[in-house]
Amino acid sequence: MMNACRLFLAILLAALPMAADAQTMAERLRQGDETVRSLNQGRPQPVLEAMRQEFPFLADATQAYALGDVWSRPGLDARTRQLAAVAAFAAIGETGFMKTHAGYALNVGATEDELKEIIYMVTVPAGFPKAISASQALADLFAQRRADAKAP
Repeated sequence: MMNACRLFLAILLAALPMAADAQTMAERLRQGDETVRSLNQGRPQPVLEAMRQEFPFLADATQAYALGDVWSRPGLDARTRQLAAVAAFAAIGETGFMKTHAGYALNVGATEDELKEIIYMVTVPAGFPKAISASQALADLFAQRRADAKAP
């Protein structure tokens, strides 16, 4: 069953346009791991690793495609890419993902004030309810990081 899942994943990912770069699945997984660690202060992504326990296919697909193929593309620096992700996830109401990417944005040089401006911008295309939800998640992230900074 596991081999069938991995075979299906390989076929699925090989059909994606960006997968045509002649990289093997192992190379794409490695690139995805490097990408997430570069955003997460050298650590693996806890949600991705937890997902790997119950949903290894989904974890591998996320790591290889989203992180290995898309997130590691040239053209945008990591800070800009994370600010764009924060805006997109806030606009569609995915505050959990938004909070994760806001943390990455802070890790790669964005400021709290820049993240707040992103949330203000979300009011125009997505409306006040989504911006308010995003602001609450962002406030939680700021509070958590401040508490972590004070901890011995």
